[in-house]
Amino acid sequence: MYFPYLRGRQYELLALRELVEKDAISKKVIPIIEPVKLSATLLKTMDAFIKNNRQMIVICNPAVGNFVTDMKTDDKNQEQFLSLLKSEEIIKGHIMKKMSAQFIDIWKDKMGVNKEDWVVLNNKREFVDEYSNIFAEQPPKFVLIPDESNFRRKTREGNNRVLLADRFNKLDRNSDYSKNEDEFYSDDHLYYDIDGYRGFSDYSIIGNDYLESGFAPYAVAIHIIYLKKDDSLWVHHFVSDSNDDIQNPAKKFYEAVSKLADWCEINHIDLTIGLKTFIEHYHNQTYPGLGSVKKLSLMHHIELLSKLLDGVK
Repeated sequence: MYFPYLRGRQYELLALRELVEKDAISKKVIPIIEPVKLSATLLKTMDAFIKNNRQMIVICNPAVGNFVTDMKTDDKNQEQFLSLLKSEEIIKGHIMKKMSAQFIDIWKDKMGVNKEDWVVLNNKREFVDEYSNIFAEQPPKFVLIPDESNFRRKTREGNNRVLLADRFNKLDRNSDYSKNEDEFYSDDHLYYDIDGYRGFSDYSIIGNDYLESGFAPYAVAIHIIYLKKDDSLWVHHFVSDSNDDIQNPAKKFYEAVSKLADWCEINHIDLTIGLKTFIEHYHNQTYPGLGSVKKLSLMHHIELLSKLLDGVK
């Protein structure tokens, strides 16, 4: 099983909603959302998964963004969020922190969420023992851990471990991706089960770093995951050429998407929904905005993994 870990930004939520509404997410793919805002887009995305009988995991104690503050001040959206959270399709997620034991006890008393109902992110060494104490008698539904011995030793309770890794080689500048346009991404999908994991998780082409706001880039880069002949996953970077200033992002996008269109044609790449939309922008010479560039790349990655896990190549 694949658990893409996303931070609930607008373009990430829109990517998930569009995929689930088009039936392009496998039942073997369960997205994890760490919400950064209590937004209408978050609520609509949760509702779309419920209506389409697809599961998603929502982190109830996010570590980044304004979600916790929003829950205290936005009564209307709070009520709708808690109502959606009761659905069987919405699995409750928890990040191990200080006071995790108290948090989980409160949710059991007030929301009826038992320990076996949680999906737990346990990736900080200082909370490994706390995790073991809380879930000593009843392990959670799944626990996401790094592939490190200290975490593996502490999570032997059952067949519920999920490998969590940041596989995207994040660079400081988009223009730097042109120095190594094609690079290995991951083969976790090939070996996670024989390594003792129930599934695998990553941060897709976004990476683990979280920034509150973006900035105007000098270069536009499109990151596309694809399958090699040995079934490993690689990422190809398509980078604009006019990168001396931040002017004319539409031109920069067209330079990058032109390279993507040529690459797809030369290599006979099967087009996902995301790639088809990129190609349409190329032919129509339209610019969707930088948020949509990330959205379409993410859609492609999740649909590609969905097909792969369902045995479609």
